[in-house]
Amino acid sequence: MKLSTAITFLFMASEASAFAPRSATRGATPATARFSSVAEPSTEKTVPAGLEKELNSLEKEIDDMKMEQAKEVTASFAEEKTEAFVPPAGAPSISEWERIEPGRYSEKDMSIAMPMLKRPTNLDGTHAGDYGFDPLGLSEQFDLYTMMEAEVRHARLAMLAVIGWPLSELVAPDWLLQGQNHLAPSVLNGFNPLTFVATVAIFAGFGFAEYKTALRLNSVGTELGQKHRSDMQNVWKYGVPGDYNYDPLGLYNAFGDNAVGRKAMRELEISHGRWAMMAITSFAAWEALTGHPVVENSMFFEPNLVLPLLGVAYLGFGQFFEIENDEQYMLQIRATSEGEMRMERIKNGLGYLAEDSKKFAPVVEGAIEGAKGLKSKYDSWQEDYNGSKIDYSDKQ
Repeated sequence: MKLSTAITFLFMASEASAFAPRSATRGATPATARFSSVAEPSTEKTVPAGLEKELNSLEKEIDDMKMEQAKEVTASFAEEKTEAFVPPAGAPSISEWERIEPGRYSEKDMSIAMPMLKRPTNLDGTHAGDYGFDPLGLSEQFDLYTMMEAEVRHARLAMLAVIGWPLSELVAPDWLLQGQNHLAPSVLNGFNPLTFVATVAIFAGFGFAEYKTALRLNSVGTELGQKHRSDMQNVWKYGVPGDYNYDPLGLYNAFGDNAVGRKAMRELEISHGRWAMMAITSFAAWEALTGHPVVENSMFFEPNLVLPLLGVAYLGFGQFFEIENDEQYMLQIRATSEGEMRMERIKNGLGYLAEDSKKFAPVVEGAIEGAKGLKSKYDSWQEDYNGSKIDYSDKQ
């Protein structure tokens, strides 16, 4: 029997039960109360024995049909084949996160750092900090690994020096500094015997460290060295330049414990190092040309309001805008989606503030008029007082 036929029969039976005698009962709950949506809860109804048997049979048949439908649905799900997840086009695969893939910018003909020049052949974005900047072509004349290691070592020394140079001129005793203006000891500023010996000792230590880690020996048999060789095995067998297996604070994996995360940290290091090399060069040139320390009359080293205001302006700018470079134009200022939302909220807030100010406008105007009245009364009292004063010079 079809499910629709059974439901129709039940409805007809429930309607017919409304006219049945009320003497017979079926347990505590009448059959019509269970099958009729129009039955009164407080009124007991009875059905004939044959009809009650038929209703029970129909109820069992409906339960069996529900069970059969549930089995069919379960079987249909079981027969369907579950396909493996396929990442969308362009999404990085697991291997791309665990290995550095060569040629990030290999499809670009022009340099990213200098769009007016062709991209150097060996600089395709594979390594950290590679944006195709090599106007002298040194990457094609010398060994690339050696050039990269020389850069990262100079970058680290520059980051230390760019902090130590002005700090020495601020806190060091005068007998450790050079000249009447107390300049930091350097090749251009000169040395006294004590600072010369200290400088030679420091550079001797650096030289010994470079000797022990030169010629691609810095990553052999170390924990970081093994990770780097695994990260770079699709590029070359040498690991990463500048690897001293030194990470006491455990910050190297801050961007992720995989090849991409470690490369991001190296990008950050070499970017800061390049800025530091430019800064320390400017320090030395400034003091050699002017004879004055870099901390003199500088907003970076003396209390002032200019630097905090510039910092606030920079942070505020970043909340609304970003600077982008595309293939056609450089340094394009565009509003971010978050910035547009923030500007809209500020605009709405100012609108609400203007509406609230209109409500208080009569109160403010009344207060102003009251103040003007008090002022006029005060002026009148002042005139009366001045007119009533006795001029003793006239009396004499």
